[in-house]
Order: sequence, then C-alpha cells, then structure tokens
Amino acid sequence: MQKYDAIVVGAGAMGMSAGYHLAAAGRRVLLIDANDPPHDKGTHHGETRIIRHAYGEGREYTPLALRAQELWEQLEELTGRKLFLPTGFLQAGEPGSSMLEEMAASAREHGVPVERLDRAEIRRRWPDLALPESNEACFEPEGGVLLCEDCIRSYREAAEKMGAVVKANAPVTEIRPDADGATVLAGGEVYRADALVVTAGKYAGRVLQGLGVEAPLRPLRRTVAWFPTDRADYDQARFPAFLFEVPEGMFYGFPGIGGSGVKVGRHEGPERPSPLDGPMPAFGAYPEDRGDLEGFMGLYMPGIAPVASRGSACTYTMTPDEHFILDRHPEYAHVAIGAGFSGHGFKFASAVGEVLARMALKEEPGFDLSLFRISRFIG
Repeated sequence: MQKYDAIVVGAGAMGMSAGYHLAAAGRRVLLIDANDPPHDKGTHHGETRIIRHAYGEGREYTPLALRAQELWEQLEELTGRKLFLPTGFLQAGEPGSSMLEEMAASAREHGVPVERLDRAEIRRRWPDLALPESNEACFEPEGGVLLCEDCIRSYREAAEKMGAVVKANAPVTEIRPDADGATVLAGGEVYRADALVVTAGKYAGRVLQGLGVEAPLRPLRRTVAWFPTDRADYDQARFPAFLFEVPEGMFYGFPGIGGSGVKVGRHEGPERPSPLDGPMPAFGAYPEDRGDLEGFMGLYMPGIAPVASRGSACTYTMTPDEHFILDRHPEYAHVAIGAGFSGHGFKFASAVGEVLARMALKEEPGFDLSLFRISRFIG
C-alpha cells in the first residue's frame, strides 16, 4: 500500500487545481485520473472558457469568481504561460431578464465594473451583431477568456514540480473512507491517505453512490462549433466573449483567437445523455449539433458564413438547480466533494481547488458555501 497525505480522485480542472493547492500547502499528494489530463474525454477541452465576475446565476458566486481571477493570474506568473485573454464579456437579453438583473445586482454588491447598454449602444459598439431590437445588455470590461487546456497543463506542471504524483490512465475501482482517512484502489494499485478530494466529473454520481451519498447528477452531452472568419471586427482585440438569451435559447461564445474563428455553443437544448461507458457520439451525430449553432449564427452574426468548420462534444454534469456541489462528506470531514458544475464551472476551478484543498485538510474554506451544500438534495 502506497501512502500519501492526500489523494485527489479525478484530475480534471477542479481536481488538478486541488492537487496543486494541496502540494503548495506542503502535503504529499497523489492525483488519479482515468485518462491523461488535459484530455478530451470529459469537460475541460475545447480550447477556451469564459470567465466573468458579476454573475447572472447568483451574486453568491462573485467572491469565488474574483478569487479565481486572482489565482489564474498568479498561475500565469508562476508558469510564464498566458492563460487569460482580457476580451471583456457581453451578456444580452430582454429587459427584465433575471440573469441581466442579477448580473447588475452582483456588480453593485461586489463593486465589479459593469456597463448597462441599450440596443442603440450595442449596435454602435458591435455593428455586426443583429440582436433582437428589444434587447439590452450588461458589459463587463474585466471579463474575458481562459485557455482551458493550458490552465490544466500549468497546474499539473506546477503541482509535479512540488512533488505531487499524477497517476494517469488509472480508473478508480473502489474508495473506502474511514475515520482516519481513505483507501483508494486504482489501476491495480492500492493507495492510502489521510485526506481525500473527489472531483470525478461526469462519474461523480457513480463515485458518490459508492461513498453512500446519493446526488441527483445528470451527465449531458453538449456541443460547440467554430465558424471561420478573417474579419477583424470579430477578433479578440475588438469582440468580447458573450452570453445571449434569444428566443431560440441561451447561446454563448468567443471571439476569434489566433485565427480560430468564432466559437459558439448552446447552454441548453435537447437532453442527450453523455455516456459513462463507451465513446461520446462525435459532433454531428444529431441534427441539432450543427443546426442549432448554424441557425444562431445566421440570425445574429450575419457577417459570418453560418457554416461550421469543425465542432466538438463535451459533458455538462448537471444538478437540478444548476448550482455546484462543494461540501464535505456527510460522515467524513476529511473527504471533500466537488461535483455538478452544470456547464458553468471551469472559470472557478482555480478557486474551487483551493476551497476543496482546505476542506479536505479540515480548514475553513474561506467562502460562504451554503448555496452549494449537498444536504439540499438529501432528505
């Protein structure tokens, strides 16, 4: 049996960050993953993720988002790798939209710079956007884009330099927590640690069930697509990351970065399960993969040909209320759980890892986590 101070089960965005923060706290850390992160088998691939701070999903997220921004910038300094692109962030919808109003309230409460824009101002700043005439928007100039795979790669390199061990391509077959720690079986080996972090992504429901915790998690397949353009108006220097509530649904996207073209995804849509066992159906397997995104582009960004050059499928692991699970195991205070990030978690990964590391070490997390308690689904 190999002994560590802490084991992280699932070394994606949240887990790799947790492993780094545990190692930075001087602990001997083992990170275990069924693949070799960063990889394209879960949620963290696809080149880019949005980071925003005045949060339309709930102002409770904003302190965590601001800390995440600080930590991403610290990671840039530590590794010398560019991880954050300051493109700004634009959120648009109908007047009275709950997300727009909550974003504005979050900005006021936490002092985040945000501008309210009417349709005329949206058109003046981004004349190629053909949003509905009734739309208004909030613009956060300090928001932007994270280079997601480079973020995970950076945390992995930094953790390994501090002595953390990454056990890749080692599916976990059993976890046995007890009063003194936890035993983990993975890749034919047995490991033991005093503290445990569970960040198992789309497998979290299955893993938590094995730990005696029933969590209503649904892994869903979601897609994004890239639309080529050489127009400077859509480059990262001029065009922001965005989230638009339009009659067809909620769509998000990214400016052109390094010639990649504009990237667009739909947050909701037909609920296609993400398979736990077996390959993910490739982009284009269902009509809406291409149809929804090309339809959005044709309506709202008519300056770009609405023909996707490529696409990708990933997993959202959803909770019923779309809020995260960040909590300790109901029986074992040294077992920290991060799950159910519901398609909007990556931006927080730097701070979530820090929180999970603190919880596993029986320290105060540093944030009000009442919104994220697992007990809301129990009993």
